[in-house]
Parts: sequence; structure tokens; C-alpha cells
Amino acid sequence: MKVIHVAAGVIRASGTEILLAKRPDGVHQGGLWEFPGGKVEAGESAQQALRRELMEELGIAVKQSRPLIQIHHDYSDKSVLLDVWEVSAFSGVPRGREGQQVRWVPAPELKHYAFPAANTPIVAAACLPEKMLITGESPSAEIFRKRLQAAIEYHSIDLVQLRAPALSQDEYLVRCRLARDVCEAAGASLIANTSPAVFRRLNGCGLHINGEHLQALSKRPVAGDVWFSASCHNSAQIEKATQIGVDFITLSPVCPTRSHPRAETLGWALFGDCVRKAKLPVFALGGLSARDVDKVRLHGGQGVAAINAFWNSAI
Repeated sequence: MKVIHVAAGVIRASGTEILLAKRPDGVHQGGLWEFPGGKVEAGESAQQALRRELMEELGIAVKQSRPLIQIHHDYSDKSVLLDVWEVSAFSGVPRGREGQQVRWVPAPELKHYAFPAANTPIVAAACLPEKMLITGESPSAEIFRKRLQAAIEYHSIDLVQLRAPALSQDEYLVRCRLARDVCEAAGASLIANTSPAVFRRLNGCGLHINGEHLQALSKRPVAGDVWFSASCHNSAQIEKATQIGVDFITLSPVCPTRSHPRAETLGWALFGDCVRKAKLPVFALGGLSARDVDKVRLHGGQGVAAINAFWNSAI
């Protein structure tokens, strides 16, 4: 099938609101909500097409945008490449210049709207931040609490993954409840890096699984409104993660790390190639810091996940 290249914008207002448009009845995927945009014409870049489409459809001029995610999706009658950009600054007041309904929606409420099937990972990318803190070791619960509070505040963290492989199951449950309380107080989301079995004893957080648990699963083990992510290191694992319905993945190691300086790394070229084949948001992990977010975005990723850069530098 011919691939239709579409440029779309996740348009943000102040706070967390995102602009949606409703597709007219009688067209492909009519009556569903979407992120505004349209087809890339011959000779246009995706960014040029986005600016043109948003002026034609909404009457706004894009002032600042950057790549968010690319999604290839096959419908029964067509194949599309959704080239999605995050629009953080524009001039004008958005309105439906073609008669379409438009609406500002808080990001957490996007899950209540009906989108075309290809938009599912875009909704996830729109709701996810560009930085994810992965916790490191702490000798005591009190030191852990102080370090987590400091890291969230110092690095403006909105997403935390609790990784504590040295703890027993019971110790991990206690540590997770502590982390949940700290995250809730700071307005951050928590994801527990553990097994599905241990996760069933928790509440108020999402689930992150390692490669071993990923291979053992045949379907998504958590509800659709709970963040579910997985650690991946190659295309085969990415494909498996997509099959069981994860919301996003970490892909590593991109660069050498302090803990494993001689380990084989993906490098930016292979990272970008894996991301292009993925159909979900990808956090780059391994030897990175917040300074690498823009580079990750240029290679198609969601953002940076890190232990040393966020956990060890806050105190």
C-alpha cells in the first residue's frame, strides 16, 4: 500500500492542556478525535507541512516545535506515517476554520477520548515527560526518602522508576510505598520495577518489567489506565513489548556507563533505527543526562531515563 505521510501537532497551552480536533463524519475515521495536522505535500518537510496545516485548519502560526514521535500504522485500506511534533509556542487563537470541533483537554483526560487506532502511542507520548528518574541504591529508608525528594525537586522530575534489585520482596514493598508517598506529594508518577506477581501486592503506581519477565508474558498484565513499561535492548524485545501492549520502553545502553564502561553500546545510529521500527515511545538509557534530551528527540525518542545523572547528582 502507498504510505501517506501526515504531519500532526501535539499543541500545548499553559499547564497540561492539549488541543484536540474532531474528524468530520463521513471521512476516514470520522467522528474520532485527533491531533491536528494533515498530509505532507511534495517538496515539503514535515515541519513545513505542520505549519501550513495548522494555519489552514486552526488559524495559528507555529513559533516553536520539536519532534515528538513517528508512528507507522497499517489500516485495512491505507498505510500512514504519522510524523508528530510537539508545539510549545504559537500565535493566534485556535479555532476550527473548516467547521471541525476543537477542544483543549488536560493531558490526564486524553484516555477518555476516542482516537484512531494509530494514535494510541501518540496519546502516551503526549502524556509522558522527557525525563525519567531511575532510583539508585540507598543504605536506609530515610536516606532514600531525602535523596528521592531532592532528585525530584532538583531535576524537575515527573516520572520515577523504583529500581531496587538488592531488596527482598517484602523490603521492596515497603520501599515502594515510601516512594509512592514522596512522588504523590511532589506531583510525580511512580513506576515499580518488579515482577507482575509482586506488583499485584501494590497500588498507586505503574509497572516496569525487565527482559526476563517480558519474555515470560503473553499479554498485558495490568489495567489499561496503569503505566506499563519494559526494558529492551534490541529489536526482538521491542517487538515482543509491542505485542503484549506496553505503553513505552527504555532502550539501552545507548552510550558507555560508569558501571559498565566496556559494555557494547547501541550508539545513536542503531538507537535511531530501533526507534523508527518501534510503535511506541522510547526512553534512551545508558550514559546520558538531561543535556541529551534534544539529541534523543532528534533520533525519534521520547526522552532520557537515567540513574547517575538524576539520582546521584541531586545531593
